[in-house]
Amino acid sequence: MINWKERIRAAAIHLGISLAVAALAALLVFGVWYPYPYRDTSGGRELFFIVVTVDVILGPLITLAVFDRAKTWRLLRRDLAVIGLIQLAALGYGLWTVFVARPVHLVFEIDRFRVVHEIEVPDTLLPQKPPGIEAFPMLGPTLLSVRQFKSSNESMDATLAAVNGMALGARPDLWQPYDAARAEVRLAARPVTQLKSRFPARAAEIDAVLARMGRSIDAVAYLPMIDRKSFWTIFVDPATGDVLGFMPLDPY
Repeated sequence: MINWKERIRAAAIHLGISLAVAALAALLVFGVWYPYPYRDTSGGRELFFIVVTVDVILGPLITLAVFDRAKTWRLLRRDLAVIGLIQLAALGYGLWTVFVARPVHLVFEIDRFRVVHEIEVPDTLLPQKPPGIEAFPMLGPTLLSVRQFKSSNESMDATLAAVNGMALGARPDLWQPYDAARAEVRLAARPVTQLKSRFPARAAEIDAVLARMGRSIDAVAYLPMIDRKSFWTIFVDPATGDVLGFMPLDPY
């Protein structure tokens, strides 16, 4: 006769362990790989919860199905070990998928910022990466910029590649330190007063973002930020080009 009370207790214990492991994974994903705002803009939250939900539910359900005190301890231990290994393998594969899709750089690209993800960077161009720039940082996205084109031919080639889906900001051969483009950032940035006049219905939200930054409206400028599926607004210091904050508003 099946003892459902014991099975449910075993599944509940397994669920608790699974949730604890998922919490640790969340600290890694959202604290390191997808910090704000990338957990929203780069789909980090959706990817993680798909992976973790399947994994957290899978293990306890299998335990509920196979746990039986009538089995010998050796057999029961083997069953639970196999379940744990399957669950860890599924979690590891899922986290690897989240990892390779993570944002690695926030790149200033002529007149806007672009979030670049590891899977978007072409391996063929990695040998042309400038020295001193880490291609795939492990501890969250870094600030970079796109350098000026060296010739009209390079500009044409890059433009054609961009038309075919290779964004300028994802090209290692065009990367340069962010500091090299601060003057261009300040020149391209627009006053936040323009943003408020264009989107009067979002004026209160804009003011709230400025308040969190502790800045007056005259001490902040904005630029578009492009990610996989969305456009956000990025706020910068008009005097230094420092990135100050973000807002889920398409400024186009």
